[in-house]
Amino acid sequence: MTTAREAGLIACLSCGALEPMASDGGLCSRCGGRLRSRRPYSLQRSAAWLALGLMAYVPANLWPIMRTTTLGRGEDNTILGGVWVLAHHGSWDLAAVVFLASVAVPMAKFCVVGLLLWGLAFGRGFEPHKRHRLHEIVEYIGRWSMLDVFVVAILAALVQVGPLASITPGPAAGAFGLSVAFTMLSAQALDPRLLWDAGKDHA
Repeated sequence: MTTAREAGLIACLSCGALEPMASDGGLCSRCGGRLRSRRPYSLQRSAAWLALGLMAYVPANLWPIMRTTTLGRGEDNTILGGVWVLAHHGSWDLAAVVFLASVAVPMAKFCVVGLLLWGLAFGRGFEPHKRHRLHEIVEYIGRWSMLDVFVVAILAALVQVGPLASITPGPAAGAFGLSVAFTMLSAQALDPRLLWDAGKDHA
């Protein structure tokens, strides 16, 4: 299969128009978007965002994500602590959802993006079709990764009964949101065309 690059063409990432390779660095004749055969420093930018995501994910799991106050007594809960509390009270289905969205999915995203970057940097890993599929999956599930933050925000808005009971977001909510955002930026910074370059680093 001959790629556009091998045929001396560049595909515009904005509208998909094919332009001659000589237009690299210029503007698309159809939409006026910047033409790049490959995004400069794509791997480096993606790796930097991924590192920031990992750095934010550590305090997101160590700090309390919400504080529950009942009859004047306060209790802080981390993400895993909240999962345990839900399971302890019999809400196994909700505990499983929170665990998947807040622990399993983020860790899987870190591993997949890291595996893609490692494969592209060293010319190893999966074949291009599998790389492309993994990249699509990471971008698709990114929108569901803020579930924990949404749950805390909804609970904080609903459970406010004066001195009887209240729920307030903890510092981990902000760190978790940053971790999700950085991971999404990492996936978006990775030029998908690199996935078809047989693992060669063109950044």
